[in-house]
Parts: sequence; structure tokens; C-alpha cells
Amino acid sequence: MKFDKKEAVKKAMLLYAVTDRTWVGDSTLYAQVEACLRGGATMVQIREKGLEHDAFVAEAKDIVKLCHTYEVPCIINDDVQACIESGADGVHVGQDDMEAGEVRALLGEDKIVGVSAHSVEEAQLAQQRGADYLGIGAVHATGTKTDANPLTWQDIRDITASVSIPTTAIGGIKLDNMLELQGTGVDGVAIVSGIFAAEDIETTTKALLAQARKLVLP
Repeated sequence: MKFDKKEAVKKAMLLYAVTDRTWVGDSTLYAQVEACLRGGATMVQIREKGLEHDAFVAEAKDIVKLCHTYEVPCIINDDVQACIESGADGVHVGQDDMEAGEVRALLGEDKIVGVSAHSVEEAQLAQQRGADYLGIGAVHATGTKTDANPLTWQDIRDITASVSIPTTAIGGIKLDNMLELQGTGVDGVAIVSGIFAAEDIETTTKALLAQARKLVLP
């Protein structure tokens, strides 16, 4: 998949779907991702904490191909080697994972590197080290990250104002609270349970996308 990275990353921030197989149930992660892509998700991150490496790579290869069918970038959480082996478009790392500069050195300039940031200092350091985008959070308390302290509206605004790379907000964001982020300067939202725990993922994603477009209106 070839795309202008700078433009693609900013566009991809709008509605960033982050997987969690907790809610797969009778479905499959592949089918759930396909549903969110039909609904208009602009980026997908595969986050798998419990899968053995080879199984993760095999699953990731299929989901990467699916995302590329929809011309949507696919990111791997944490695992640089899985990114390389699966053909994914990049890696997202947290503050306790590999440092952004090391990830960039391993992946090269063409891949996307995202970094979680909870403060201006973390945001600026990530940018200096070569991050293409920031995931800012947690916006609200969330079961996905039980140790994350929610940021205030001003915290988020300060972070976006301190960097020039695209940003997406994450953490407990849903349809009914998304517009609370208006004016913070984020380029979109990253959503886990708000998409993957939904009964109708495609319809829910469409509604979230429409709300995200309202959020980023100037």
C-alpha cells in the first residue's frame, strides 16, 4: 500500500479503531474489523496482548490485507517484529514500550510511528524522536487502561498546542461525550470498546465517524 504518509496520518486520525478481542463472542476479530471498516474507520490498530507471536503475525497479515482493501492504514501495537513480518503500516508504542527513535531506526522512514502521550513533556519528546502522531489520553476513565489518570480539557489542549504532528484522543470516548473535545485541537479520536463492544459495529462506526467530523470542524 503506497500513500503520502504525512497526509495519510492526519486523515487517519479522524476515527482510529483499536481492536480488543474481549468482545469477539461468536464473531471473529477479522469480521469485527471488516464491520468497522465498512462503517468508515480511518485507521485500525491491532492490539493483542495475549497471542503467541506466530499466531499474532498470521492474524495480522489477514487484517492488514483487509485494511488495505479499504485503503486504510493498519498499525500494530508495541510489536515491531510483528509489524515487519505482517506488512503493517507502522507501530504504536506506549511510554513503557520501546522508545520512538528506536522504533524508527528499525522500521525506517516509510512506516508510521505513533506514541502515547499524557503530558506536554512526553509529547514534545516523542515528536523530537520521530513520532508521526500522538495518542493523547486517557480522556476518561476506561477499563482498557485501568492505571490511566484522566486528562482535563486544558491538558489535552496544552499537548496539541505544543507539537506540530497529528494527534488523536483516546480513553472512554463515546458518541455522547466526543464533542466535549471540541476546541482541544485534536485531529480525531481513537476508540476501543465504543466500537468493538457495540452490537452493530458498522452502524455504530458510521455514527461515530459523523460525530468525529463535527468534532474537527474549524
